[in-house]
Amino acid sequence: MSSETHPAPSAAPTAVVYGAPSPELVEAGAGAVQTSPLVPGSTALEDLAPQSVERAVIAAPPGTLERRYVEALALQALKPGGELVVLAPKDRGGARLKGELTGFGCEVEETGRRHQRICRVLRPAAPEGLDAAITAGGPQRLDRIGLWTQSGVFSWDRPDPGTELLIRNLPGFSGVGADLGCGLGQIARAVLASPAVTELTLVDIDRRAIDAATRNVTDPRARLVWGDGRGTPELSGLDFVVMNPPFHEAGVESRGLGIAFITRAAAILRKGGVLWLVANRHLPYEESLTRLFSRVTPVRDAGGFKVYEARR
Repeated sequence: MSSETHPAPSAAPTAVVYGAPSPELVEAGAGAVQTSPLVPGSTALEDLAPQSVERAVIAAPPGTLERRYVEALALQALKPGGELVVLAPKDRGGARLKGELTGFGCEVEETGRRHQRICRVLRPAAPEGLDAAITAGGPQRLDRIGLWTQSGVFSWDRPDPGTELLIRNLPGFSGVGADLGCGLGQIARAVLASPAVTELTLVDIDRRAIDAATRNVTDPRARLVWGDGRGTPELSGLDFVVMNPPFHEAGVESRGLGIAFITRAAAILRKGGVLWLVANRHLPYEESLTRLFSRVTPVRDAGGFKVYEARR
């Protein structure tokens, strides 16, 4: 098994940015180093040396555990007196920012603009509660799902019914394949139960998912890649592809995202290769499947999800 994540930063950054804050609301700065786990190749906040950064700008994620984890890591990385700017839509965590930062021992200057709350603080000499927030939002093994996971990853703390439906209906595969948008690795584990599979590439745009899947999928036939399933890494001539494609981007439903995954699968499969996917019932993927594949077979429709086999 191999895994491709956590590139080492070329030099210790003095300023960092997390996500894509609107430049109309706050300037990250031309030299700010990206630290979001959703940007392949970015520097991990976890890898920054304590008290080494002068400024951090965070487009805060909506989940409470994930957001507090990011805030705590940024405060840990900042030098005493360093500036932290955190912003989020009011209805997606923004209303909680001031209270969270105050709880870490910060004096908060809060403003509002364009339905966003923007909080500015200077790191105190001794922030409070950072270790607890980092532990709560960090990698952990949850017994109820039997997997390593982390807050912020898709379906991080509960089984996903679409994934489970796909797993129950998968055939035995053989040859070389890929799992696009692999998440925590549940589908990959089911695929690798077949001894006829010779290699499986797991791809996800979320570094946290790849880190968790590296622990969950220890089979030497697995190769894990932090990248965008729509184009990275280079793959071709595959015997099979499996996926539960994402359909939300930046918190908004995007049907084009799933269609891009289907298009990518068709491009990397050999003639006669097969795609197995699950999707929410309301997503109209049938036109793309019938256009790109020679034979499309509905396999199962249950619980609001549908499973398809599509052959090149």
